[in-house]
Amino acid sequence: MSSHYGSRAYRADSGRMIDHDTAQRQQARTLAHAGRSFRLGPVTFWIAVGSFVIMAGWSLATGTYFAFHDDVLKRLIARQAEQQFAYEDRIAELRSQVDRAASRQLLDQEQFEQKLEQILRRQTTLESRATTLTAVPDPTPTGSIRRARPSPLPEPALEQPPLKPAPINDTVIFSVPPDREARLESRVPPPSVVRVAATPAPSARSLAGIEGTIQRLQASLDRVEVRQTAALNSLEESYDGKVKRMRGVLADLGINPAKVPPPVGVGGPFVPVKLPANAGTFERQLFRINVARTQAERLSYTFGTVPVRKPIVGEIDLSSSFGVRSDPFGRGPAMHSGLDFRSSHGDPVRATANGRVVSASWNGGYGKMVEIDHGNDITTRYGHLSDIEVKAGQTVRVGQTIGRVGSTGRSTGPHLHYETRIDGDAVDPQKFLRAGLRLGNAL
Repeated sequence: MSSHYGSRAYRADSGRMIDHDTAQRQQARTLAHAGRSFRLGPVTFWIAVGSFVIMAGWSLATGTYFAFHDDVLKRLIARQAEQQFAYEDRIAELRSQVDRAASRQLLDQEQFEQKLEQILRRQTTLESRATTLTAVPDPTPTGSIRRARPSPLPEPALEQPPLKPAPINDTVIFSVPPDREARLESRVPPPSVVRVAATPAPSARSLAGIEGTIQRLQASLDRVEVRQTAALNSLEESYDGKVKRMRGVLADLGINPAKVPPPVGVGGPFVPVKLPANAGTFERQLFRINVARTQAERLSYTFGTVPVRKPIVGEIDLSSSFGVRSDPFGRGPAMHSGLDFRSSHGDPVRATANGRVVSASWNGGYGKMVEIDHGNDITTRYGHLSDIEVKAGQTVRVGQTIGRVGSTGRSTGPHLHYETRIDGDAVDPQKFLRAGLRLGNAL
């Protein structure tokens, strides 16, 4: 039994082994080539198939790589070049921004320097103008333009027919007449000019940085220029008014300024004054002022030879006027050829204009008399002097003391007999004294 069963077990085991070998033979693959056959096991077969597949895939990948290598490389290079170009463009844009910022800063700096240079040039010009204006003498005696009030004493005192105590004194003779006050009132700048001059500088809070500083500097220079223009206008108007008034007075007196000899002790080569073609408004106005100033100086010299001042110092009363009167010694109507100034004995008598002493001696009814030739056919006589302090042929200046009040000659008491003569004929001295009133401080 046991052997029987053992034999069966062996056979069964052998059968399983036979079945296993059969399965292996069934799974094996046979390859035949050129009359030869090769038998491959399943492992070897699959290894070979896998190797073939791998090699085929590798060959395919390699072929594909080599086939598309250039395109891929070109794309990579193009992408890298694009990135590089984009980077360079960005760098160039940043550089251009930096350049623009630097250029803008440089331009702003240049503009600021140009504006600053213009301000400096303008300041230099204004300073030069101020120096020029300082060199121009002010026509007013006080050196500034002020409103002057007329004297409370009436000007027509010399025009009254009786001419009894007429308060003719220094205050009246040298006071400013009404026409001068009216002219000075007209010198007030128009409202627009005043508003410009009074405009305050821009507020510092409303201006920032350099632009604000430049605007404040320009505003300050504008105010200076407005003041200089106002000063020029005032000078021109003052000189023009002075010249017009002097010419009007001379015309009323019948005196031609062209016939007045030039001052003694002056001369030099003739150098005509030419205004440059590119002269500005300031230079042209200054030229007109200088011309008017020279005319005023020449006319002032002319008036230095015209007897328009008083011969007596202080307050004076007229005791007798020019023209027909009753003879003080009772000899009937008589022609009085001058004015009688009542004064105290020994008071100084002064020359009423520049001139040369023609005679200084006793002269009949005049008593002690001084006669002065002022040129332009004008002479003055000073009679009844108690003392004579000049000599014939002597040159005298306006205001110089030539004698003392007395009562010599045909006289009833201390007084000065004063005459004004043209071409030897006696004229009313009041005409010249009123001219002095009209001139006022212009002399």
